[in-house]
This record gives sequence, structure tokens and C-alpha cells, in this order.
Amino acid sequence: MPYQWSETPQENTLVLWPYQSMTPAGFSWFIGITAAMLTVPLLAVLGSAVAWVLMAFFVATILATWRAITANQKSRTTQERLTLTETRIGLVHQPAKGEALSWEANPHWVSVNLRHDGPVENYLTLRGGGREVELGAFLTPEERKDLYDDLKRVI
Repeated sequence: MPYQWSETPQENTLVLWPYQSMTPAGFSWFIGITAAMLTVPLLAVLGSAVAWVLMAFFVATILATWRAITANQKSRTTQERLTLTETRIGLVHQPAKGEALSWEANPHWVSVNLRHDGPVENYLTLRGGGREVELGAFLTPEERKDLYDDLKRVI
């Protein structure tokens, strides 16, 4: 699960993060194998002017792939932190870019909702303090369902 609870006598803390399937070693392997596969067509035209044209496309493809994967890696730094004490529940959403968004409420008046008619399947929200906030937007529907069960237990 891409979330983790840490419990102390004073507070419970939940940290959520997007699923991260590609390791740095996997990134290296992917770029290497992609480069190797793209060089195969170059072998047929090696020594001709066509090779230089294909080489330009080859380099552009590798650079575009590299850029797309590194942009995805940066967006995976998004994190949400839910802190629950006797008197306060707080949620801080730290996006990959921009300032953190925060929400606070009294935990005795907070309700946990899992809606099936929301913008996504198993739409998980917390309602309290005059607002309703989404939790775990980057989680899968099954993970949001499991998190809902955990939150109902803790809150």
C-alpha cells in the first residue's frame, strides 16, 4: 500500500504517496533497452546519409522518453499527511509543484465518506470544519476502499 500509519500515544499520523513502480535501476534498464532497440534499424543503413536522418529521430525519441519519465518521477513527490490527535485532525497536501494545502477540523465532528457517485470510483473524502476535502486522489479504487476502512477504525 502506498500509505503508512505511525501511531503514538499522543497522535496518529497517516502518510500517503503515489505508487512508484520504476526504480532508478529500472529507469536505466528501460532507457538502455529502448536505445538498443532503436539502433537496430540503423544497422541496415549504416554508412549512408539515411543513417544520419534516422539518428536524429533516434536521439529525439530517447530524449523525449527520458524527459517524460523524469517528469513523471517529479510528480510522484506528491504527498499527503493526515495527523489525528484528541482535539485536532489535520490534512496537509504537498503537491509536486506549488505550496502545500492544509485543512483542520475537530475530529469529533469529522465524517469519513466513500462515495461511489463521485468523480472517480470510491471517492474518499473527509467532511468537517465546514469543508469537504478529498483524500488519496492518486490511490487506486481498491486502495481508497482499504484506507476508508482504516480511517473509520481510527476516527
